[in-house]
Amino acid sequence: MAVDQPLQRGAKQSSLQIDQVAQHPTVIIVDDDAAIREALSDLLQSAGFSSACFASTAALFKADVLEGPGCLVLDVRMPGASGLDLQRRMVQSGDVKPIIFLTGHGDIPMSVQAMKAGAVDFLTKPVRDQDLLDAITSAIALDAERRARRIVIERNIQRLKGLTHREREVLQEVVRGRQNKQIAFDLGISDVTVKLHRSNAMRKMEVGSVGKLVRIWEALPPPTRDIGRE
Repeated sequence: MAVDQPLQRGAKQSSLQIDQVAQHPTVIIVDDDAAIREALSDLLQSAGFSSACFASTAALFKADVLEGPGCLVLDVRMPGASGLDLQRRMVQSGDVKPIIFLTGHGDIPMSVQAMKAGAVDFLTKPVRDQDLLDAITSAIALDAERRARRIVIERNIQRLKGLTHREREVLQEVVRGRQNKQIAFDLGISDVTVKLHRSNAMRKMEVGSVGKLVRIWEALPPPTRDIGRE
């Protein structure tokens, strides 16, 4: 039986809109075998996980559920686009949702390819229930960690946008390890003015030390650090 719409298991049957799953990770299963989809969904439900099942990667993209928290469990070989094809597409688009591959046709080159591209695990069918649940638990934890990191980065980007152009210039020099007098000379301003901009910038970035400021700065996307960008 082909499944063109998601089958969600959990406390409520509802659409997988981002605002509805924001706090509840969903395991997305993509496998062309209906019996396997049902078995995996039942296993996940018994372990307390919510799941959404799809018969193909095409059906998955139509449902538009990839933005929510959770992970993917993909069959490697399917009619049309394979699990590896989906992984390549996600990598190219910058989507880093954790992926677990299941296959009855696995081989070493295929597993190496998947793991190099960022897969959490590559399991051969029939897979032990506990092995799969352990892999899913690790994948969801990894996804939560990545999402938390992105939230912190976005907050710091917004704080950086709140700085004046001169404050950003001074901040950039501070991160490079330059002293106030050197910054003042390079920018053609007084030492006192540098100290003022430095103090204001660190207050707006909500940091109390240069060390923390450097860690925040290094975690920002390179284009964001460009003082020529607004």
